[in-house]
Amino acid sequence: MRMTPADDLAMALDPALFCRVTGIIPDDWQERVLRSTAQRLLLNCSRQSGKSTVTGVLAMHTALYHPGSLTLMVSPTQRQSGELFRKALAAYRALGRPVPPESESALQLELENGSRLVALPGQEGTIRSYSGVSLLLIDEAARVKTESYMSVRPMLATSRGRMIALSTPFGTRGWWYDAYRDRARNGWEYYEVTAEQCPHIPREFLAQERKDMGAWWYDQEYACVFRDAQDAVFTQRDIDAMFAEDYEPWDLGPTTNTTTNPTTS
Repeated sequence: MRMTPADDLAMALDPALFCRVTGIIPDDWQERVLRSTAQRLLLNCSRQSGKSTVTGVLAMHTALYHPGSLTLMVSPTQRQSGELFRKALAAYRALGRPVPPESESALQLELENGSRLVALPGQEGTIRSYSGVSLLLIDEAARVKTESYMSVRPMLATSRGRMIALSTPFGTRGWWYDAYRDRARNGWEYYEVTAEQCPHIPREFLAQERKDMGAWWYDQEYACVFRDAQDAVFTQRDIDAMFAEDYEPWDLGPTTNTTTNPTTS
């Protein structure tokens, strides 16, 4: 793809335009994500909503227009990280490889401008060696273990890099659920995109999915709802109420005092 310096400058300033030039027309919410300058983004999005596509494009934009940057893609497994990496690589190839590669493999790309993209499995023992991360992408975040998440956070300490966590819900447990629940207090910019908000997902398909899967699974996979485990004794709401400072015990009505005072004769 042949670009003029003006085209290149326009794409550097507008990641949404960059996305379009790669051949992907972003939905409104994807444009907002691409143009966001927030340090931490939480993407609670339906399956097949395009969350991996938009973050893959953003990863490639970072690599091309921020020389020397390091983008890490972390998922529960190497295969899942590789899928996200391929989204970024597809954007790179669609643009005609505007910055030549120093090296390229199935899981890593290093450009002549010094930028790197690396796909990693979300295993605490294999991801601790990186530092100075410019963009940290955590895909399938609900299934990334808490110890792995805590291991990657310090990678942003000196770089003031960005972190984007994307997932569908997976129960009321783990760091992903905690981040969702405390998002306002902890400074996450939050996006919620249900399947019904995605114009490319047919409504008749969703109706059949709801019928076949049942409400519990459908709500998590397509409606962005955090569901308690089906075998849970107490709901998360019950547990939260137990520890709430303004919790008031149930009124069980008047009680009879059975204690008697001794009498003297």
